[in-house]
Amino acid sequence: MSSKNKEENNKKQKYYIILGIIVLCILLAILTVFMVNEKTKEKDNEIAYTELIKEINDGNIEKIEMTVGSTTIKVKLKSVEEEKKSIVPSTQPFVELIQDKVENGNNIELIQKQPNAFITIGKTLFSLLPTIMLVILFVLIFKMQGLGEKGKVYDADTKNTKIKFKDVAGLEEEKQEMIEIVDFLKHPKKFYEMGAKVPRGVLLCGKPGTGKTLIAKAIAGEANVPFISMSGSEFIEMFAGLGASRVRKLFEKAKKMAPCIVFIDEIDAIGSRRTTQTGSESENNQTLNQLLVEMDGFDTEETIIVLAATNRPEMLDKALLRPGRFDRQITIALPDLKGREEILKIHAKEKKFANDVNLKNIAEDTAGFTGAELANILNEAAIIATIRNKESITNKDIEDAVKKVTVGLEKHSRVISDKDKRLTAFHEAGHAIVSRYLETQKDIKEVSIIPRGVAGGYTMYKTNEDKFYVSKTEMEEKLIALLGGRAAEKIALNDISTGASNDIEVATKIAKDMVTIYGMSDVIGPISINTDQDPYELQLLGDKFSDCIGAEIKILVDNAYIQAQTILSNHMDKLNAVAETLLVKEVISEKEFESFFEDEKNAWKIW
Repeated sequence: MSSKNKEENNKKQKYYIILGIIVLCILLAILTVFMVNEKTKEKDNEIAYTELIKEINDGNIEKIEMTVGSTTIKVKLKSVEEEKKSIVPSTQPFVELIQDKVENGNNIELIQKQPNAFITIGKTLFSLLPTIMLVILFVLIFKMQGLGEKGKVYDADTKNTKIKFKDVAGLEEEKQEMIEIVDFLKHPKKFYEMGAKVPRGVLLCGKPGTGKTLIAKAIAGEANVPFISMSGSEFIEMFAGLGASRVRKLFEKAKKMAPCIVFIDEIDAIGSRRTTQTGSESENNQTLNQLLVEMDGFDTEETIIVLAATNRPEMLDKALLRPGRFDRQITIALPDLKGREEILKIHAKEKKFANDVNLKNIAEDTAGFTGAELANILNEAAIIATIRNKESITNKDIEDAVKKVTVGLEKHSRVISDKDKRLTAFHEAGHAIVSRYLETQKDIKEVSIIPRGVAGGYTMYKTNEDKFYVSKTEMEEKLIALLGGRAAEKIALNDISTGASNDIEVATKIAKDMVTIYGMSDVIGPISINTDQDPYELQLLGDKFSDCIGAEIKILVDNAYIQAQTILSNHMDKLNAVAETLLVKEVISEKEFESFFEDEKNAWKIW
């Protein structure tokens, strides 16, 4: 049975279980209402025990009907047609009382009946109903949590993948390193004969979307072996010990299917450093311990390779990374220009593009994008072209897709007051003008005051260069460019707004990283204090050190703000011209923006 059919059957089973619980609850509610009504009626026909004794003594009782084993009796009074009910504390003394009265001449008919079997069974079941429902509830929870079959593997995705290395682009060096693993899975005997041991585990590290899962599937596809995939979070549930049980089951399955690849995505969910805490942390520790044991317990003849992916390798336990478990760590970096072009070619295969579309130009404009983001851009471009009823995808569609992915959805329908529009125009013009006079920030691609996503406008920069390092000068100029919008509001409108909140947040983060992580402060020196990883690290250095760091961050931000204001004050004519043009056209392209500086270029040539 295929995994899809199994999934459908599981869904149907869950549906029937939920439906059964709902029906059971409805029946229980109806039964409860019925019994409450019956109890109310019974109260109207009840006679108190003391009053019953008085009526017996007065000779007003005609007939008494009793059920064996029950303290409830039916009483027929001589003067009343309808029978009444009463509860006697003890049946034996009551029967003896009636017998005495009959011997003394009191004409009372006493009838004793055997209990009705169906009523007895019904009452017994009703009394046991809460217990039965609790048992059913626990069984359902156990099934949902996978406790059946001693820790059933959580529908591990076991399949022979069709993805090959040719379907993976931008990772040429990584693929070369993986070829030997493929060779081991295909021809393990020659490695054993040489006395070589191929790594049992390979850890793939990299940002989300860089292709960690894809390259793991490609290894299995090239070697033509089963690919067993699970996420780290699927091992952890509410019951202690369940994660460890699932790890055992997963490796038992792998050993039966060997040669195969076991892929654990987001392994940091179970592989983070062990602690001495209780609760969920203790469960994580048990799961990790079991994983360590299983990775040590491979037979040397078993061709099983464990691949794991994470974007937080620093969180993993050291015991997991030692040789013999995850012997190798392969960093999946962001693709370079050539890699991005190759990725775009793969995702462009089944799409219709106009003749003038150049994938290399797209790759040049998307520096820093992951493979997943590039695929998303082409998909969005195809959707945009379809909505516009075009026969093929054009450059305009791709540009709009890039803006949609990076900035957000364009909102032409949003009603904006003239005051807010003017403020946005000067804010974005401030970013653009300040950036134009900064050597590392001057490549402006587009300026717009059309709202996109949560932004009222945007200034888009060219990203046509792959950067592996960022200099202090560039970071300082980035601060100045970020605060250009706030400076423009202050100088041109003599007011400030909340529109610069994100700019200030980003600028503060950059200044903080410059001081605490990259050691770019002359006063603090080359010291790294990562408070995101350890919030208490700063406390070890004392309050004076914290104050000093705060002062350095403020100096960086304040200096950037002053420099932004100085640049704008020296070029007010350019600020006003760009802002006024934005108010009329709403969008300024790269060519149009550069036209505002033609006079400066001409003056430079004359000089």
